[in-house]
Amino acid sequence: MIEAKPLRIALAGLGTVGAGVIRLIDANGALIARRAGRPIEIVAVSARDRAKDRGVDIARFAWVDDTTALAQRGDADVVVELVGGSDGPALTLARATLAAGKGLVTANKAMIAHHGLELARAAEAASAPLKFEAAVAGGIPVIKGLREGAAANEIVRVYGILNGTCNFILTKMEAEGRDFGDVLAEAQALGFAEADPSFDIDGVDAAHKLSILASIAFGTQPAFADVQAGGIRDVLAADIAEAATLGYRIRLIGIAESNSYGLFQRVHPHLVPTSHPLAHVTGATNAVVAEGNFVGRLLFQGAGAGEGPTASAVVADLIDIARGEYGPPYAMPADALIAQAAADTGDRRGRAYVRFSVADKVGVLAEIAAAMRDAGVSIESLMQRGHSGDGSVLVAIVTHEGPERAVAQALEKLRGSPSLTGAPLWMHILA
Repeated sequence: MIEAKPLRIALAGLGTVGAGVIRLIDANGALIARRAGRPIEIVAVSARDRAKDRGVDIARFAWVDDTTALAQRGDADVVVELVGGSDGPALTLARATLAAGKGLVTANKAMIAHHGLELARAAEAASAPLKFEAAVAGGIPVIKGLREGAAANEIVRVYGILNGTCNFILTKMEAEGRDFGDVLAEAQALGFAEADPSFDIDGVDAAHKLSILASIAFGTQPAFADVQAGGIRDVLAADIAEAATLGYRIRLIGIAESNSYGLFQRVHPHLVPTSHPLAHVTGATNAVVAEGNFVGRLLFQGAGAGEGPTASAVVADLIDIARGEYGPPYAMPADALIAQAAADTGDRRGRAYVRFSVADKVGVLAEIAAAMRDAGVSIESLMQRGHSGDGSVLVAIVTHEGPERAVAQALEKLRGSPSLTGAPLWMHILA
């Protein structure tokens, strides 16, 4: 029996995930070889600091100072890019790898969101695999699920909790009644949030992932620039308490739909009914729901980040390549992807939660109600709570179903009103 030749890997980036890939191959190498039909071996590595202690032995691999040079190595079949960043060295390496006809595996959601179409075309032109399962939801095989398991379906909607940092913060606020800033500081101390958490808490990280999922689900060209991204900075403990009394939990939801109105993509905090599975996703967990016209609702849930889950997704992609099981990166040829215009969100219908911080004086409620009435917004319920620390009163309304344009017009009418002591918070109610 002739032993199959190994799949030889050049690894760029030796941070948490890169070291995790080495550990995983070391621990499960024999099992991986049986499943892949041949061994998977790392032959070369590259990172910024050769001397850094990463808890793994890298002396057995060739060291390359210039990361881009990995693409030219004759002893490497596939390059794994774990450098990160939408441009710079990561993109240079990706382009060079595909130009050399080598396979590329990446966990880089920002690069795929911004340059995925270009890279997919380059991969197809070179007949080289491009795989990025780890770019969305860590160890959850949601890309594989959409590309393969649900391939026969028209996906009508894809949505979910795509950022573990935000979900950790929101569920901690929910469980303990604490405000955002306090819980964010704890998340940073525990390593769940970066020193600069903007990409996470402002919805950018989730928007990167959503644009990738939307393209695969709907067969549309990636359109990250069209994602409406909002975060959780302005969510108060009082909002979470109010949502609970109404039968909801607040989650940062990325949601995408494709229909005759165009491609809709938005990341925004939502009120999620407690009867919905996403309401029960807690901590740093991710969860994605895909709705197919024949398969119905599919739920993918699990660890969305971290060394083990992300390394698991990277190596799963390598196993597919070792087997020769790969097709177009976006489930269909790049030239078949539709360039779909962004949908006008004003036409979307739904219910909303709007919270105001207002001066405690006569006539404020009437002013808010009049603005809603004049814009054609029907109010289902209105709640007024006690004073905040600055003497303001919190007023929250829940609307009946109606066009989003009407709520936007009502808020525009109230802009600059001396009755408001802060900007309103508008959250959608997940249907």
